[in-house]
Amino acid sequence: MDDPKTRILIVEDDENIALYIQTCLLMGDYENEIASDGLQAVDMINAGKYDLILLDIMLPGLDGFEVFKRTKESGVPVIFLTAMQSISDKVKGLRLGAEDYIVKPFEALELLARIEVVLRRDRKVKSTLSYGDIEIDVLSHSATRNGEQIPLTPKEFEVLTYFVRHQNTVISRDHLLAAIWGFEFAGETRTVDTHVQQVRRKMGLKGKLITVPKYGYKLTGSD
Repeated sequence: MDDPKTRILIVEDDENIALYIQTCLLMGDYENEIASDGLQAVDMINAGKYDLILLDIMLPGLDGFEVFKRTKESGVPVIFLTAMQSISDKVKGLRLGAEDYIVKPFEALELLARIEVVLRRDRKVKSTLSYGDIEIDVLSHSATRNGEQIPLTPKEFEVLTYFVRHQNTVISRDHLLAAIWGFEFAGETRTVDTHVQQVRRKMGLKGKLITVPKYGYKLTGSD
């Protein structure tokens, strides 16, 4: 099965510019959708699954900075697109956490190059996770503690990775079964308990990967 195409949200109120950006993205074989105002953008980001957001600053409803602040928890990387050339605006966007900033007008090749760099950087970041002295390499399916590789079974690795990605969230045993083993194992909660105990022991997570009575488990935030 082919890998899904990268999905990009264009947030731009000028129809001509939005269509130009859309043409650029089609050149790069990217799927895309358009939001024409800030409020619509927030709704689409919260409801959709995007790999990147191209976000204009001067928007009706909510400006780009406010859209970014309201959707930052989505974790989707953002490139600001704007006619503003003020250094203070550029600095503000980057300090908020945007990945890049491009001033209109721009050439298609420049936009595509910046998109490629941001996506490559984002994928690299997402392939590695850390929690305290624990480092996880998602691509190689390996985990280290204090620099020492810890042998984990495939399911133990998935359990560890799942908890690190969902820190401070109480996760039920049934939820873990569905997420990691599949629904065909529903009800086999002892399987979850055994794997959690092994992960806790091997990775030194006593007092961190805690049991929530009558519900499941929670990995507390790292120090």
